[in-house]
Amino acid sequence: MNSEYELLKRNVAKIRERTSLEPRVAIVLGSGLGGYADEIQAECAVGYEELEGLPVSTVPGHRGRFVLGHIRHVPVVVMQGRVHYYEGYPVKEVVRPVRLMGMLGAKTLLLTNAAGGINTSFSAGDFMLIRDHILWNVPSPLIGENIDELGPRFPDMSTIYHPEVAEIIRAAARELTIPLKEGVYIQCSGPNFETPAEIRAYGLLGADAVGMSTAVEAVAANHMGLRVGGISCISNLAAGLSKVPLTHEEVQETANRVARQFKDLIEAVVTRLPY
Repeated sequence: MNSEYELLKRNVAKIRERTSLEPRVAIVLGSGLGGYADEIQAECAVGYEELEGLPVSTVPGHRGRFVLGHIRHVPVVVMQGRVHYYEGYPVKEVVRPVRLMGMLGAKTLLLTNAAGGINTSFSAGDFMLIRDHILWNVPSPLIGENIDELGPRFPDMSTIYHPEVAEIIRAAARELTIPLKEGVYIQCSGPNFETPAEIRAYGLLGADAVGMSTAVEAVAANHMGLRVGGISCISNLAAGLSKVPLTHEEVQETANRVARQFKDLIEAVVTRLPY
């Protein structure tokens, strides 16, 4: 049996010692959005440092723990803070928490992030439904020995962001009268923000928003058969599109401003997902 799969199984067993809750939806909370995890009906929380081989978040705004509980009637597992490739972890470790949530029982993964807007029609505070992504200068999480227990060696990525989940996100936004942009997200390695020339190049490639996470998680989740949905919070305009220097503090400030809308949208989506 694959050693990575054995490690995941040991961590599933360790979490099962704390709770028997079987989540149906997994949620990754991006930069500045982690506060929402404090509002769910929590049954237990498990810090990444309590589990074997789980990378620990080192970025402000990423608390670094799993919260298991309910959003309304729906059992969920929430990553309150993610880890990133730029923190120095191998990609297989970056996606380990997502794989673990799938093995705990989640069938759908909702990925959220804070992103820079490349599309000039976007403004800070907008939400963008991720229709597709570009993985740029970051290795695939599937490199190396395939975990046959999770999925095939060469998985199809044609509909990596599940059309049914995307339509549920659209419907929820319409009902809540929350404006929802749509577009392609590009994941770069970070931790530096991009140069204006890079942003122009990414725009030519077809990217509407840029960030330092999410795509590798979507690949790993799709590999193991999870339905994936993605929402970016446009925290700022990307380099060259604004005269204001880019800062992580700006990301958090924008997330704080839209926190209530974000909470309402996530809850509406989660309660509409099929189980």
